[in-house]
Parts: sequence; C-alpha cells; structure tokens
Amino acid sequence: MVGTAAFLSFAAKPDTGDTAWVLAASALVLLMTPGLAFFYGGMVRGKNVLNMLMMNFITMGLIGVVWVIAGYTLAFGDGGPIIGDFGHFKLDHTEGLTGTIPTAAFIMFQAMFAIITPALFTGAIADRIKFGPFIAIVVIWSLAVYSPIAHWVWQANGWLFKLGAEDFAGGTVVHANAGAAGLALAIVLGKRKGWPKEPMRPHNLPFVLLGAGLLWFGWFGFNAGSALGANGTAATAFLTTSTATSAAMLGWVLVEKIRDGHPTTLGAASGAVAGLVAITPACAFVSPLGSIVLGLIAGSVCALATSLKFRFGYDDALDVVGVHLVGGVLGALLIGFLGNSKTGVGVDGLLYGGGFSLLGKQAAAVGSTVAYSFVATLVIAYVVKAAFKGLRVSEETEIEGLDINLHAETAYESFGGSGLRSSASSSTTPKADAEVSA
Repeated sequence: MVGTAAFLSFAAKPDTGDTAWVLAASALVLLMTPGLAFFYGGMVRGKNVLNMLMMNFITMGLIGVVWVIAGYTLAFGDGGPIIGDFGHFKLDHTEGLTGTIPTAAFIMFQAMFAIITPALFTGAIADRIKFGPFIAIVVIWSLAVYSPIAHWVWQANGWLFKLGAEDFAGGTVVHANAGAAGLALAIVLGKRKGWPKEPMRPHNLPFVLLGAGLLWFGWFGFNAGSALGANGTAATAFLTTSTATSAAMLGWVLVEKIRDGHPTTLGAASGAVAGLVAITPACAFVSPLGSIVLGLIAGSVCALATSLKFRFGYDDALDVVGVHLVGGVLGALLIGFLGNSKTGVGVDGLLYGGGFSLLGKQAAAVGSTVAYSFVATLVIAYVVKAAFKGLRVSEETEIEGLDINLHAETAYESFGGSGLRSSASSSTTPKADAEVSA
C-alpha cells in the first residue's frame, strides 16, 4: 500500500484513468470477502457452513460502518508515529485528492482492506464461538489493532513507514496481523470438542476451490490496486501476483506428493492462497523471477507449517496461522532478500547487493506487528469473554451445529449423521433463542 505519501505524484485534478482503476480495484477487493466465505465455508463441517458465511458477511456490514466513523481517521489521520488523529472523524470532509485520485476513492479502497482483515481470522475460530462476542471482538479489534498497525506501516507519520519498512499491499498489516490475532483467539477459545482425535474434514471441496478462485481474481485488485493508479507499478504487481500464486500452488502440491503420496484439490487451493498471501507485501518490490522463488518457498513452507497446530496443541481450525501468519511473515522477510530496485520502487535486498539494512527493517515490522496483534487480541478476547460471560457456545450447540442454533437455519435440507434438523422442522427453540441473542 502506498499510504498517503510514498510513490505518489500529487496533481491539481484527479486522473480519470487512475480513478477508474482504483474504483474497480476496490470492487475486486470487496469480492474477496465473499470469496473467503466460500473458501472457509467449504472447509468447515456442513452443520456450521452458514455460520462461517455469516461471520464473513457480517464483517462487511460492521467494518463498512466502523471505518467511516472512526477506523479511517485512526489509520490515516495525521496523528503521530503510533496512531492517527481525529481530523477525519465521521468523514465530514472527503474532498481533495490523494495522489491522483479523489480522497473518497482512497477511503473506499482502504475500507475493503479493513473489512477482509478481521474476516481472515474467522478461520481460526470456526465451529465454536458465539455470535455476539464475535461481533464485539471484530469492532474493537478493528479500531484497537488494525487501524494502529495500518497507521504504523502506511501513513507518512507512522513509525514503520519512517523506518523504511516495505509492505506494498498488506503482508504485515493484513496477513501477519490477522494470523497473530487468529492464534490468540484460538488459544482463548480452546479446542473444538473431539479435536484432534475426531476427523473434521471439509464438507464441500468445490466451495473451497470456488472461493480460492474468487480470491485469486479479487487479489489482483488487492495488490495491483495498491499502486493507486493505472501505471507501471500496478502492472508489475499484477504480474508478480500471478506468478507467485502459480508457483506456490505447485510448491504446496509437491510437498503433498512427497509427504502424503498424492496431491489434493484442497492443497492446490491452499497453496494458491499461500502464494497470494506471501506476494502481497512484495508484489511491487520483486522481479517476476523473484516472485516465482518467493511463491515456491511460500507454498512449500506453508504446507509444512499447517502441522504446527498438532505439535503445539492450538486448534486453528482452518490453518490461518499456517497460511496467513507464516505466509505474511515470509513474504515480508523475503523482501529483505529479493527486493529489486529495478522494479522502480523500493530498494535492493541482500541478494541484489543491498546488504542487511532492508532485512532488518522488515524484521522490525514483522516482529512489532505480530507481537502487538497477539497481545492486544488476547486482551480484547479476555475482556469480551468477561463481558459476555463466555466466548464459546454450549457443548450441546457445538455438537448439534451452529447453523441451526445461532441462526435458526440450515444450509442443506438434511445432513446425514450431523445432528442437523431439516429446515422444515427448524423452528427456533428457547435454547436457540438464547444462543442467537448471545
């Protein structure tokens, strides 16, 4: 993300081509959240698919409002090195330009990033969180965690921006941040009933592939749109995003073939997403060849990292840590090795004669983002847990399914062996009323 100062040439009036591209890119990024909902929704069990879809969709509503009232000004208000001021509170004034585009277009583009980031950590807390506490966590987290970190990295007064850390489209702000938050929430919530002994296989792999495809498509707006213009930097980001994603998919399925004896559709989809995550911070700073190297590393490492939850005993249901935390950290750090100033932006990394300076800055960005997000999310989770007298649904609800109990709906007329009632008989019970209100 270029922020409000870097890589921009300020103009007296908006450039219509740049504006059109950023508006289109904003729509592409918004599509990523429904895509994520399908990607995650296919990986949960059938009795919980609507709850997963709902958590992603409600995030669009929540942050769509919160961003306008206070999120944007905390992230991109002038402020100081840590957080923005209230100069843009309620967005009373949206006139003027940010670079060559209307400030309103920049605000909208940024809103899409603010929406998808908390949606990402829903995968870590699948199958067991109450809906009310989830809403509270998303709102508080967006203001207390996402906006400050966005300010550090992308606003001209932010301390990591001034340090010279590079994050073009959100490896630290979005992915490492969401991954660290997902880990914290998974720890506070505890393990799903039966995990890891009982199989909890994806209920709809076509959904997973559909979601991955929508994410890949929307990600071009995510990364190339971060140039805030229809220019060469956007074209570079578009190209490297495509090549890294392709390479990461190959890297993941190769690991599966060697480790398990067969490549899987779930692995192909997950590998593509791992590549998208890892190239996000680096897409304008690395060459096409560098993006292939980055993608191969990310796909292979993230495939192996999904086993960390079994080794350390945290129940990250849909591998948010293995893909987003590990992938985001990898992508940010690899800029320190693969950064190539010949792309026209950024500085050279270690492999291109730049020494260790950039790598040190990337490590500072990664370390501070992960540490702050993890600790702050732990605090938020425990506060919300106390306020709502618990974060988890009852054991009965968890066994029967969140769809019927939290939303009084089912995705399918029947789901054999899951305990789901058919929609024809899903009248809301007093217990379901209590769960929905919670």
